[in-house]
Amino acid sequence: MERKGYFVPRPSRRSAAAALLCLLGLCAMSAASAADWLPVTPEELHMTSEPKAPDAPAIYLYRQVDRSDVDSEESVYVRIKILTEEGRRYADVEIPFVKGNETIRAIEARTIRPDGSIVRFDGTVYDKPIVSARGAKLLAKTFTMPRAEIGSIIEFRFHRYQSSAYVFDSHWILSQDLFTRYARFSLEPSGYFSLMWSWPRGLPDGAGPPAKEGNRIRLEVHDVPAFVSEEYSPPENELKYRVDFIYSADAVPEKIPAAFWKKFAKAAYRKVDSFIDRRKAMERAVQKIVAPGDSPEQKLRKIYARTQQILNTSFGSQKSELEQQREKRDAPRNVEDVWEKGQGDGLQVTWLFLALVRAAGIQADPALVSTRDRYFFDPRMMNPWPLNANIVVVNLEGRQLFLDPGVPFTPFGLLPWTETAVLALRLDKGGGEWLPTPLPKPADSRVEHDAALQLQSGGTLEGQVTVTFTGLEAAWRRLQERNEDDTDRRQFLEDQLRSDIPAGIDVTLTNTPDWAAWDAPLVAEYHLRVPGWAISAGQRQLMKIGLFAGAEAHMFEHAARVQPLYFSFPYQHADEVTITLPAGRSVSSTPKPRKMDMKVLAFDLDAQARVGAVHFERDVTVNMSLVESRFYGQIRDFFQSVRSGDAQQVVISPVTAAALH
Repeated sequence: MERKGYFVPRPSRRSAAAALLCLLGLCAMSAASAADWLPVTPEELHMTSEPKAPDAPAIYLYRQVDRSDVDSEESVYVRIKILTEEGRRYADVEIPFVKGNETIRAIEARTIRPDGSIVRFDGTVYDKPIVSARGAKLLAKTFTMPRAEIGSIIEFRFHRYQSSAYVFDSHWILSQDLFTRYARFSLEPSGYFSLMWSWPRGLPDGAGPPAKEGNRIRLEVHDVPAFVSEEYSPPENELKYRVDFIYSADAVPEKIPAAFWKKFAKAAYRKVDSFIDRRKAMERAVQKIVAPGDSPEQKLRKIYARTQQILNTSFGSQKSELEQQREKRDAPRNVEDVWEKGQGDGLQVTWLFLALVRAAGIQADPALVSTRDRYFFDPRMMNPWPLNANIVVVNLEGRQLFLDPGVPFTPFGLLPWTETAVLALRLDKGGGEWLPTPLPKPADSRVEHDAALQLQSGGTLEGQVTVTFTGLEAAWRRLQERNEDDTDRRQFLEDQLRSDIPAGIDVTLTNTPDWAAWDAPLVAEYHLRVPGWAISAGQRQLMKIGLFAGAEAHMFEHAARVQPLYFSFPYQHADEVTITLPAGRSVSSTPKPRKMDMKVLAFDLDAQARVGAVHFERDVTVNMSLVESRFYGQIRDFFQSVRSGDAQQVVISPVTAAALH
C-alpha cells in the first residue's frame, strides 16, 4: 500500500539485486502454479450441508496459500461449496489488491456442477474500485463463475505479485467470511533477514503452531469458524486468526522489547537527523514564512500552513510506471531538496515541517506511529513495519502538540483519525520513548445541518439546507475526494445528504464548496425537496421531527453483538431546522424535549412552536473510539432511544376562527 512509512534498515546489495530481479519478473514461478486441479470427492459433490456450520450459505472446502518472500509472490487456491440460494453470491468473485504495489495474474477458475460436469471460466475479468485512502487505491479483480447453482463447487486460483517491500508485511490470514473445512499455508522466508512469527489472536482449535519444514514454514488448520463481520467494528484483519512474520536485520533478534525499541529508535533518529540536517537552508526558508514579531504559536501556525502548500506526491492521482520511476529518480535527498523542489512525499513533507519548526527556535521531535485503520500496533511484537506514518511532537509554551502536515487537509492541532489514540515512538539520540497520541474531542469534528424549509399543503418540505463539516469530518471528505472532478464531488455531497434524510428526496447542490482548504470548514449548500414528509390525518398533519436522522436510523439494530465496537473518531451531529407552515395552519402539539447523557453518548431533541412555524433542534454526541462488546446492550438501548425520539411527531392543525381573532 502506498502510504507514508518508515522502512527497516535496507537489505544487503545481494538482497536488493534479488528483489530487482523479482520486480522484473525473472524469478521462477512457484511449482504450485503449474499443478493440476485437485480431485473432487463424491462426498464433496453430494454434500448438502455442513454440520459444524449448519446455517452456512456456502463453505470453503479447501484453501491453500503458498507465499514466497524470496520472490515477493504468493499463489492462492480456493474451493467453495454452494449450499443455499444465498450462497450463489459467492459465484461473484472478488480478489482485492493494491494498485501500484500488487498485481494479480494467472487467474483460472471453473464450476463443478452437481452432476459432476465441469464448466471452465473463459469470461472477462474486470478491475473494480473498492476504496481509496491514504494515497493508496484498493481495487479488486472481479469475475462471475459460469453455471453456478445450489450444490455446485466453484474453485479458482491465481498469483499475487507484490512490491519487494511487502516482505516486511508478511502474514497469513486464516479466518474468512465462510466456515473453512481445511486450509494449508506455507511461507518461503527471505534468507537475508532473521525471522520470528506470532499469532496475536491465537490459532483455531486443534491447530498446532507453524513449523519449519526444509526451506518453508507450514501450517494446516481444520474447521475454522466463519468470521463475523459487523458494522462499526475494528479492522477485520486485527480480529481474525492470523500469523504474522516479523523480519529483523539483526542476525540475532532482540528478545526484550525495551532493548529492541531503544536500538531501533536510535537508528531511526540517525536516519531522520541525516534527512533534516540542513539548518542554514531551513533558517533562510523560515525567514520567508514568519515575521520577526510573531509569537511562537504564530510562527508554528504559519510554518504549518506553508508546509501544507508543498505538493504531496503520496496523495496525487495514480501515476504511470514511467512517472513513478521518474519520481524515484528525482526523489529529494533531504529537506532542502523538498523545499527547493516544492514537493515531496508525505513522510518528507512532515520532516520538512520538523526542520522548519526547529529552525524557528521551537522545540520539536520526530515520532513514528502505526495507523489504526488496518491493525492495532503492539510494541511487544517487536515489529517496526507497522510504524507506517510519521508525526512531529511540538512543545509549545508548556503544551504538547502532535502534528502531521504530511496528510493533506489535516487541521492544525489535530491528527488524521488513523493516527489518533495510538502509541507514538518519539525519537531522540538516546533511543526515544512511547507517547500516546490524543483522541480529539467530539466538538472538534462536527456535521451541522441548518435548514430553512416551507411545508406545502400536500405535506412536501422544500427550501434551503446548509451543511457544515468541521475538523476531521471535513478532513476525511476532502482527502477522499482530492483527485475527483467537480461532477463526482457534487454527486458525493448530494449522496451524503440523501443518506442523512430517512426518506426519498430531491436535492441539488447550489454552491461550490472549498475543497482545497485545510483550516476552514467544508460548507455545502443545497436546494432540498422532501415529498410527503408530513402525513395527513383528517384535517391535521403529522410530521416527524427527526429530519436529519438518517445516520442513526439503522445503527445497532441487531439484538446480539460479537465484535467490539469501533468508531473512527468522536463526533457531533447538530441540526437546526425551521419549517414555515402553510397559511391557516399552526402547531397544536409538540413532543416533550428529550435529553440523555451517558457521558460517552449524549442526545438532545427539542421541538418548539413558533408563530406560523415550528423549530427543531437536535444534537447527537459520540465520544468513543473502541468499546468492548459487553457494553453493546447499553449502546444499542441509547440508539433505540434516539430513533424513538426522532420518530416523535408534531401535530399541525387548521387555525380556528377564534384564534384568528
